[in-house]
Amino acid sequence: MQRKTAADFDQELLILFDAYVHGGIDRRGFLERAQKFAVGGVTASMLLASLSPNFAAAQVVPKDDKRIRTEMLTYASPNGSGSMKGYLAMPANVTGKLPGILVVHENRGLNPHIEDIARRLALDNFIAFAPDALTPLGGYPGDEDKARDAFAKLDQAKTREDFLAAAQVLRQRPECTGKYGSVGFCYGGGMVHFLSTRLPDMAAGVPFYGNHPPAEDAAKVKAPLLIHFAGVDERINAAWPAYEAALKAAGARYTAHQYPGTQHGFNNDTTPRFDAAAAKLAWDRTLAFFNQHLRA
Repeated sequence: MQRKTAADFDQELLILFDAYVHGGIDRRGFLERAQKFAVGGVTASMLLASLSPNFAAAQVVPKDDKRIRTEMLTYASPNGSGSMKGYLAMPANVTGKLPGILVVHENRGLNPHIEDIARRLALDNFIAFAPDALTPLGGYPGDEDKARDAFAKLDQAKTREDFLAAAQVLRQRPECTGKYGSVGFCYGGGMVHFLSTRLPDMAAGVPFYGNHPPAEDAAKVKAPLLIHFAGVDERINAAWPAYEAALKAAGARYTAHQYPGTQHGFNNDTTPRFDAAAAKLAWDRTLAFFNQHLRA
């Protein structure tokens, strides 16, 4: 069966789903408002299911791929949640040291898609580390709705410290050169922006459609940034002009790309919002950017 794409859904429904994913409306609210799009024997629940992630269908690098080795690490976050967990992935036959990339998930914690992203980066010869912000609440629960509900209960001040601590854990890994960057998606994109204002030793940051920091924090950005935007994503894009002006005023190094016609989440190949052409272009640019700034 051919996978559905964003073009198979009404734009209003896609915006409604985005609001649901990001806590603007609850499940019941989504189902009630999606009812008008449920025609021809399709129910609102079926629409929600078809818009939701299918991790198995989209997996690129299997968990047991012999070309890489992975482990779940426990690390200390003394200024955050105390003890945290994260998924570490690297080439199986790593010799010498490699640059590191911190991978920051969306607002559902360390789900199978983000673990797959870490494995993809390992195959591209990086040490990838993907922390699970939901560790204090028992970790990713295996269910996207439960994960989203749990995420809303996190102490975000502590969570920010957990990611700051994770960056230093990655930098100090014996397999890591000490040069590291970060990539994140949605919530994770916002976290990459935050990290860029707090980590002067971070060598590169790649936020995908993430919220921007306050404009006054742009002066603290030392790492070069590669910033990816969806074309149809008013919730995120509206704040960009002010932050871009602040980055320019601060003399920060950044490149921004907007991908016309794409939806928020276009890089996530587990949902119909995935745009294969835009995702390939954005990911190719991301890898080239990391190679440029982390392997020098």
